[in-house]
Amino acid sequence: MELGVYTFGDVLRNPRTGTTISPRQRLANLLEEVELADQVGLDVFGLGEHHRPDYAVSAPAVVLGAAAARTSNIRLTSAVTVLSSEDPVRVFQQYSTIDLLSGGRAEVMAGRGSFIESFPLFGYDLDDYDELFAEKLDLLLELRERTRVSWSGKHRAALVDQPVYPRPVQDPLPLWVAVGGNPQSVVRAGALGLPLALAIIGGEPARFAPLAELHRRAAAQYGHGPLPVSINSHGFVAETSQAAHESFYTTYAEVMDTLGRERGWGPMSRDQFAGLAGLHGAVVVGSPEQVAEKILFQHEVFGHQRFLMQSSLGAAPHREVLRSIELLGTEVAPLVRAEVAGREAVGAAASA
Repeated sequence: MELGVYTFGDVLRNPRTGTTISPRQRLANLLEEVELADQVGLDVFGLGEHHRPDYAVSAPAVVLGAAAARTSNIRLTSAVTVLSSEDPVRVFQQYSTIDLLSGGRAEVMAGRGSFIESFPLFGYDLDDYDELFAEKLDLLLELRERTRVSWSGKHRAALVDQPVYPRPVQDPLPLWVAVGGNPQSVVRAGALGLPLALAIIGGEPARFAPLAELHRRAAAQYGHGPLPVSINSHGFVAETSQAAHESFYTTYAEVMDTLGRERGWGPMSRDQFAGLAGLHGAVVVGSPEQVAEKILFQHEVFGHQRFLMQSSLGAAPHREVLRSIELLGTEVAPLVRAEVAGREAVGAAASA
């Protein structure tokens, strides 16, 4: 089981103080987070893309390039690349460059995007939302497979025997498909032989289990072997359950209420948060033992190979975020890895 963290570089208002961190300071904090995640032995650091005033990261590849120079072992992935409004050639070149800088640690996590700001910004029509993603994913796969590419589509100029450089260290460059619950996207990932990242930010994670199974069936139908699945969720670790809840609730509620005002959700209450923080809920928050228990409970449901936690959410205090990352790496990860290894050994013995 791989464990890691991801962030979007939030710069939301701090509900406790009424102040907002500057984008410059947020990016400095972000690089401290990835350095620490590397030092405590986490496997993956993910960085998302938004084009809004409440996020500091609109160009994840630039920040991941800086992270590559300051880390040694941790894998560096987008989380996600909004491929529908990106140029796949530039995506491939950027992440190949990160791969070269990092010595083979780059990944791309491609998705259709949960926000729409990038579409008018880059001149795309929202009516083409899924068609854009499918076409650009097709081109990105072509770019991974061969140096000289001939390709044509509806939404981008054709390529005719065009060489694309640089080439990455990893062959092929790892590519995941991130989804928030769309079955069509899940089937597409499985049919193409691509790993799946499920973003679970509300409700009961178990309701996503049919999507993981749909991904496995699609992969098998199209002749692919077992493909990795990642669960990406909000979460926070502290020394005690009470400390984790107290630290995370205020900033978590502020983020969800901000999104709720845009999308028609009601305000987040403490009772709702408590339900989400329970064993069957979507928020992975608590002491190291509780967080490990919840990750392992979800592993029984999904059988997934990766778990990524978003602790650096909203205006979460930087010192507390660093402590959460430290505890995830030094206390949660050993518990989870040992238990999953034991489960796999039992499964292997049973099938022998």
